[in-house]
Amino acid sequence: MSYHDQEWGVPLRDDRALFELLCLEGAQAGLSWLTILRKRVGYRRAFADFEAVQVASFNAARIERLVADASIVRHRGKIEAVVQNARALLQLQSQTSLADFVWRFVDGRPVQNRRATLTEVPAETAESAALSKALRKVGFGFVGSTTCYAFMQATGLVNDHLTSCPRHAVCAELGSS
Repeated sequence: MSYHDQEWGVPLRDDRALFELLCLEGAQAGLSWLTILRKRVGYRRAFADFEAVQVASFNAARIERLVADASIVRHRGKIEAVVQNARALLQLQSQTSLADFVWRFVDGRPVQNRRATLTEVPAETAESAALSKALRKVGFGFVGSTTCYAFMQATGLVNDHLTSCPRHAVCAELGSS
């Protein structure tokens, strides 16, 4: 509840925080978001607080230790994807910021959806498919269209709070400033 009320859907433009959420959304694939939230402290410790330069330097031995670390999801592919994503992020940042890269898929401003029920919320959109394709093209992994839509929701690229939720208006206001 506190994640929903304080973080989810708040427009985010900080590269480190965006990188963290992109990696956590990838880790969530096939699992509940609550599982990942409960392990977020472990992820931050295991992945050097998502500092891309440090994570990009992780070697095979470090990855082996992480595969045995119960404070995170011990899925080798997902762990390797975080390291791969750190390397891709550093390459991307030689040209543009991650924030500028992802926000271009919504023309720089949050999409203000007005959904009344959860059944109206899609698992993916044309924009999340385009973001997924673009991220994969520059070297990111575990960034499928559904994962990208969850990322877009979490980072406020789209406001998918239901119109009956008090956070809808709050996040809409944050997105207009």
